[in-house]
Amino acid sequence: MKKSGGTAEQQGEAVQTAEVSGFEKFKAVVSKTNYVINLIGVWLFRLRKIVMAAPVVYVALKLASYNTAHLPEQVGIDLQATGEFAQTISRNLAVTGPLGLTLACLLLMFCSRKTIYPWAISIFTLTLPLLLLLSNTYPA
Repeated sequence: MKKSGGTAEQQGEAVQTAEVSGFEKFKAVVSKTNYVINLIGVWLFRLRKIVMAAPVVYVALKLASYNTAHLPEQVGIDLQATGEFAQTISRNLAVTGPLGLTLACLLLMFCSRKTIYPWAISIFTLTLPLLLLLSNTYPA
């Protein structure tokens, strides 16, 4: 008769080496996964300024194109208590002024080491085209 696998000690060692090799495979998969996650994190950190600026530029351009179509030819600024504007500017200046201000803030973000402060300011400059549109569409 043939022996079916040796002694109990030999079978236990075979099971133990199979468990170790399975554990080693698991460790290798986890190590590769951690490497990929770290690589993605490193590239996101390196490209953080572009990632942060892209939505701001998109919204600024959308607001500029919307204001170009919906603002009157002469845009009033500095709304007085009487309902009249203290000064009027052209539509072109009302569209390109806030857009230029937002892009200048983003340029400062690209030039500075700290990215969050100029980025936050560029977010706040996106309210300027909205305020111009609201004040000229629904004056007091």
